[in-house]
Amino acid sequence: MLRMNGTPAPPDEAALVQGLRAGDPATFETLIRTYGGRLTQVARRILFNEEDAREVVQEAFISAFKAREQFSGDAKLSTWLHRITVNAALMKLRSKRRRPEEPIEDLVPRFLPNGRHTEVFRSWDEPVDVALERKETAQFVRDAIDRLPEAYRTVLILRDLQGLTGPETAEVLDTTVNAVKIRLHRARMALRTLLAPQMEGAAS
Repeated sequence: MLRMNGTPAPPDEAALVQGLRAGDPATFETLIRTYGGRLTQVARRILFNEEDAREVVQEAFISAFKAREQFSGDAKLSTWLHRITVNAALMKLRSKRRRPEEPIEDLVPRFLPNGRHTEVFRSWDEPVDVALERKETAQFVRDAIDRLPEAYRTVLILRDLQGLTGPETAEVLDTTVNAVKIRLHRARMALRTLLAPQMEGAAS
């Protein structure tokens, strides 16, 4: 079905759920066309590898199809697929990661008793998704995101890069909305700390 402007109308969620539970191949193809691109973006930003991302998404869709009868319908179908994809990407990341993660406490700004930063640097106020689109900043932003501990990096990706809401992110990560808020705040602080030297270099 097409909208009045000629663009395809989004598929009906209830119909997709019904077709998925019935094991309908056409519904499965629709799911891949509808969500495949966005899920690949999620996996790519976790893994920083196109081939691994595509492999993870393929595995996620297969897992979703096998577990289709377990989908309760309490969450949106897209959120459920995000959860499966993120879990698959994190499992692959853990299997490949060789270097130990830096504790988040080593990355967030430190404060003096008067509440001021111990470090003095320019603030990085540009949104992460915008910085990643700019050729001049994309690589060192990717490198900085990659240095974040897994739990914080994943929240940053889902909220700031994929645009999921707090409740959706909590659902994907099987945690609370408050935990998402705390992790996101600390992830943003850590990212600004990691990007500060680049900002100072650009200003000099």
